[in-house]
This record gives sequence, C-alpha cells and structure tokens, in this order.
Amino acid sequence: MEPRIVTIPDHWAETIGKGRMLILTPAIIDHFLSEIPKGQLATVNLIREKFAHRYHTETTCPLTTGIFLRIVAGAAEEDIAAGNKRVTPYWRVLKEGGKLNPRYPGGVRSQAEHLRNEGFAISEGKSENSWKVKNFEESLIEI
Repeated sequence: MEPRIVTIPDHWAETIGKGRMLILTPAIIDHFLSEIPKGQLATVNLIREKFAHRYHTETTCPLTTGIFLRIVAGAAEEDIAAGNKRVTPYWRVLKEGGKLNPRYPGGVRSQAEHLRNEGFAISEGKSENSWKVKNFEESLIEI
C-alpha cells in the first residue's frame, strides 16, 4: 500500500485549510516510530508536519494518522505479549502539549508505564485526559 495525496474535502477546508492532503500508511508510521530513539519523543502534529513537508502537501490527514497510530500501537503490544525484543515504541508519540493518548492499548496508564521505564516523568492530572510528560519539549525529536 502506498501513501496517497488527495484534495482536502470542502467540509474539512474550514478547519484544516484548502489544498492537498497526504494519507499515510500504517507501514510508514511504523517505520518512522521505530526510528525514534530512546530518550526522545514526538507529537502527532510533528509527525504530520514532517510528512506533509516531505510529500509537498499542505497537511497530513489527522484522522487516518490517528487510526494508523492505534494500529501500530496494537501490533506493538501484540509483539510485547509474544516476547519479541524489537518492538515499535509507539508510546514515544504524544498528543499536543505532551499529553498521553488514552486511545493507545491500555490507555494512558500503560503509556505512562512505558515512558517511566525510559526515565520520563509523568504529570498525572485530575482526569486521564490531562496526563502528560513533564518537560516533554526538551526531548522532542528534530523534524
């Protein structure tokens, strides 16, 4: 499966603008995540910006990117359960503002555990939707 470039639908144009939009694939996302070194982080929007720039489009589809991230995360958790040593470190991808992703397998608690195991400090907010990595900006990869 190859990435596709489509025209941004009119009903999305007010939110994300007009022009061309990249639709990635789970394989591309998996490969990119596997290249994020231990001790570094990315955000969903940084990933989207990187690929939009690489493919000369105005944006990368936010909907499919989120879906494909969850697919990659699910496959990684299956790899962990199977005892595989090389696992795609999906937990290193945060939402904007350094927030943890409640849609990853096991929710924010599982992502927090993975991140703590790598030395990151987690700020637990009143609700799980507000959990985030403390000082995450210091660990963002260069895009």
